[in-house]
Amino acid sequence: MSTPSAPPPYEDRNPLYPGPPPPGGYGQPGGYPPYPQPGYPPYPQPGYGHPAGYPQPVPPVHPTAMNYGGGYDREERAVSDSFGAGEWDDRKVRHTFIRKVYTIISIQLLITVAIIAVFTFVSPVSEFVKRNLFVYYISYAVFLVTYLTLACCQGPRRRFPWNLILLTIFTLALGFMTGTISSVYETKAVIIAMIITAVVSISVTIFCFQTKVDFTSCTGLFCVLGIVLMVTGIVTAIVLSFKYIYWLHMVYAALGAICFTLFLAYDTQLVLGNRRHTISPEDYITGALQIYTDIVYIFTFVLQLVGDRN
Repeated sequence: MSTPSAPPPYEDRNPLYPGPPPPGGYGQPGGYPPYPQPGYPPYPQPGYGHPAGYPQPVPPVHPTAMNYGGGYDREERAVSDSFGAGEWDDRKVRHTFIRKVYTIISIQLLITVAIIAVFTFVSPVSEFVKRNLFVYYISYAVFLVTYLTLACCQGPRRRFPWNLILLTIFTLALGFMTGTISSVYETKAVIIAMIITAVVSISVTIFCFQTKVDFTSCTGLFCVLGIVLMVTGIVTAIVLSFKYIYWLHMVYAALGAICFTLFLAYDTQLVLGNRRHTISPEDYITGALQIYTDIVYIFTFVLQLVGDRN
């Protein structure tokens, strides 16, 4: 029976690692095992007796996890109660949300156009409204209450069927207001204003689908535009209550049409997503509410620009 020979010197069995052996290893006091072992890594790893070892390989990160919350120019999206980013990683959720929003908007616009047609082409209805302006103020109060409820209260906005009930009341109230305004203008002006509004709305929507310009990153600018429009409207209402000034009325109408066209682009991109700010898929009522309101206000301002009162 032969006697086992002593292991070769460290320098001979490890020609690629000169110098003294590192401490630890796979339970060997001298560091590396005397011969290569199959199935073991070539370097000491934590957990095999080495006190420090070498860093473990990092597992690959899924691309969607790396892009979470990212928007254009790698900016972080705003995350809040109504605005989120993570849900947009699923394209099916996004497409379903957009389809639902624009289905609701289409129904709202059809109802509004029907109401405007009744107020414009049915003479007894238009005459009744002209003699009883209090119905306009009642509809305005209902519009304001339902709008603030849907815009500010998360519970009614997300709870079915109350959200659809409130949205239906809101649509009827705003449609009644728009019909009342249309009844004091000529029929030709109403039709022209409808055509212009349709062309502007479709053009803005197509532009928002294909543009790389991020309107949602200019929130401060839109706040300033809203403040300017509100102050101009208050001043115009006070001045026109004493004396009608045609050019002042036209300036306010043009400013309103421009501002709400920009608001429509902003709200459309909030619905489409892939921008710095997006609307949460749970708030499809908010998306429909904002875009529908923008379109109706564009119509009323354009009507003031192109129409003459009866």
